[in-house]
Amino acid sequence: MHGEYKVPGGKLVVVDLEVTDGRISEFALAGDFFLEPDEALLDINRAILGLPDTTDVPTIAAAIRRNLPLGAQLLGFTPEAVGTAVRRALVTASTWSDFEWQIVDDPAVSPQMNLALDEVLTERVGAGKRQPTLRIWEWDRSAVVIGSFQSYKNEVDPEGAAKHGFDVVRRISGGGAMMMGAEQIITYSLYVPASLVAGLTFADSYAFLDDWVLQALHSIGIEASYQGLNDITSPSGKIGGAAQKRLANGGILHHATLSYDIDGQMMTEVLRIGREKLSDKGTTSAAKRVDPIRSQTGMERRAILDTFMDQFAAFTGATRGSITPDEYAAAEELVRTKFATDQWLYRVP
Repeated sequence: MHGEYKVPGGKLVVVDLEVTDGRISEFALAGDFFLEPDEALLDINRAILGLPDTTDVPTIAAAIRRNLPLGAQLLGFTPEAVGTAVRRALVTASTWSDFEWQIVDDPAVSPQMNLALDEVLTERVGAGKRQPTLRIWEWDRSAVVIGSFQSYKNEVDPEGAAKHGFDVVRRISGGGAMMMGAEQIITYSLYVPASLVAGLTFADSYAFLDDWVLQALHSIGIEASYQGLNDITSPSGKIGGAAQKRLANGGILHHATLSYDIDGQMMTEVLRIGREKLSDKGTTSAAKRVDPIRSQTGMERRAILDTFMDQFAAFTGATRGSITPDEYAAAEELVRTKFATDQWLYRVP
């Protein structure tokens, strides 16, 4: 059995193992990490031998720590990373290169259509009717996109939204509100099969699925990293955040919004950003809470998108594609029956 795990912002961990009578009988660790002393590699291998094939990641990590020599240095990986690679081997998880990927960068549609396309394309990937896909969002009007479980009245100031020309829509994933002003943000969606994140915890899958964009941000001079469950940040401040929705058929939607040139003052007029939410970031200003990509790079938004798509293509071998007429038709019907209805928008008043 073979398993791989790329530590977000770190190194690749690779394991090869065999199981006999329900226990790991052969094990070998490899990767591009750094480890001192040299002999610690054998200590890690020995720590895994004999463990039941049902052992979870914390137990594997604890076994490794018990067997490491005093003062051992693991650089670019952790015992938990080894445990994750082991679990991915045992559940025969897929890797990025196991799939033929597509990149979609189609013309702008309405915010409601963007949300409907997320649901349709996730369902199609889960059903095996579409290859895994990265889709860049473009939209024809400004909108506030609230999370599936957020209260409309607690998150949005209707007068401020109307004043600045923002529609309000609700997405199928959880998480916080996204203020999508024209040319102010970068949003993308990944539609992937569940096998790609098999063996990962829900929290780890966030960083795993966004590691490619961290590398893309590094390539344009931003020292980006993952923080908490779903924040993408830099030394200058938060850049954006991600959210997920998992469908029963095995399709996973993972999408992220990054601030390109956000207007902090406008944000405070459109969104009801409470003091408690601001204080948990150690700041009293919404404008300071999110640091735009433009201020750190000076690059045009389209140039950054091109960099992102090039990075993803280099990482996965993805080719360019488009949404099919049938997929557009299904999304239009979903807008009519779900995303454009008050029942959906106000499902949490």
